Amino acid sequence: MYTTQMDAAKKGIITKEMEIVAKKEGKTPEEIRSLVEKGRVIIPANKNHKSLDPEGIGEGLRTKINVNLGISKDCCNFEMELEKAKKAVSLKAEAIMDLSSYGKTREFRRKLVETIPSMIGTVPVYDAVGFYDKDLKEITSKEFLDVVRKHAQDGVDFMTIHAGINKETAKKFKQNKRLTNIVSRGGSLIFAWMELTGNENPFYQYYDELLDILAEYDVTISLGDALRPGSINDATDPSQVAELIVLGELTKRAWEKNVQVMIEGPGHMAINEIAANVVLEKRLCHGAPFYVLGPIVTDIAPGYDHITSAIGGAVAAANGADFLCYVTPAEHLRLPDINDMKEGIIAAKIAAHAADIAKGVKGAREWDYKMSEARQKLDWEGMFKLAIDGEKARKYRESSIPEDKDTCTMCGKMCAVKNTNKVLKGEEVSII
Repeated sequence: MYTTQMDAAKKGIITKEMEIVAKKEGKTPEEIRSLVEKGRVIIPANKNHKSLDPEGIGEGLRTKINVNLGISKDCCNFEMELEKAKKAVSLKAEAIMDLSSYGKTREFRRKLVETIPSMIGTVPVYDAVGFYDKDLKEITSKEFLDVVRKHAQDGVDFMTIHAGINKETAKKFKQNKRLTNIVSRGGSLIFAWMELTGNENPFYQYYDELLDILAEYDVTISLGDALRPGSINDATDPSQVAELIVLGELTKRAWEKNVQVMIEGPGHMAINEIAANVVLEKRLCHGAPFYVLGPIVTDIAPGYDHITSAIGGAVAAANGADFLCYVTPAEHLRLPDINDMKEGIIAAKIAAHAADIAKGVKGAREWDYKMSEARQKLDWEGMFKLAIDGEKARKYRESSIPEDKDTCTMCGKMCAVKNTNKVLKGEEVSII
């Protein structure tokens, strides 16, 4: 018998989830078991998530992506958010994070767990405010932990817990002025609660009790970066690094209780700082998988932050990050709609795949080889089937049909591919 995937791995047991992940990743079950035992790979798989199609996150595996959605006070359309979740699955997003903070949050969360095969994540501190329907300062430490238990019971596979912002790191933040202060919603709530009550962060103070809840249901803890930078000006500052050191200490404590761990990272960050930040996280957090929120590499592009984050995500993952949180064109502006979500997913998947090529992940280059092969043959149907968004590719092609159906309207009869193919076959080439 075992309690969690990590507990099983330490006991030499290969679980059915490990077997599924091994098959998906082209590895042996024993390789996956060994990586889970060391904490370098996680398989978020709550015992109550019966519809789950397990995925692995971590060293040597394909870079996975996460999609954020959920109901809020300003946008409380339950069915729309559920539709977005289903669309995310169809676009092959490996994880969905329910950030619901208002309304029928538990009903929505349970519906996701019941119907969605992707990993489900939540941030319990968001839900606590709406669930108890009282002022933030009136919520007790026990009540925060009770919400964590409810999420675990409901089948959530991973939870973002902002346990690294304690009195000491909060003091560091106040001593080191920032341009954008605290931009993490969960981090700002915990910081405000600490300031209002004078108490220690309950997730830090009662960390062992928290871990016991997570271990009971095999929930992976995603150690949240409450002090992540919200502008490139604030990146890699004393607050961010001080919190990361605490997260490294909390990682070891979680592993002692066989709780799987991943670490959340920045945020907004200039390109030239990303690689060093990945190395820093891996070193300070003992090789635990790294979950990056972007990084957004410039602050000037509202409306295009799916692009700024894809640039940062590709650099981060190529240097060892394991899990990318998608960003949509609506970032910093409003709740994304279903089209924004699609744009964000495609951008994140491009970044993840580009990084997998750089990391030498098994099978990554094969997809590109097949696409190039189809292009060389001018096999348009083959290209559409292989495209990361075949629907859009087909739409562009069909919107402008060339005279010569083999080519496209960019080059027409001057198509380099077609003409070179003809020359190599000894055939005549006509461009008139």
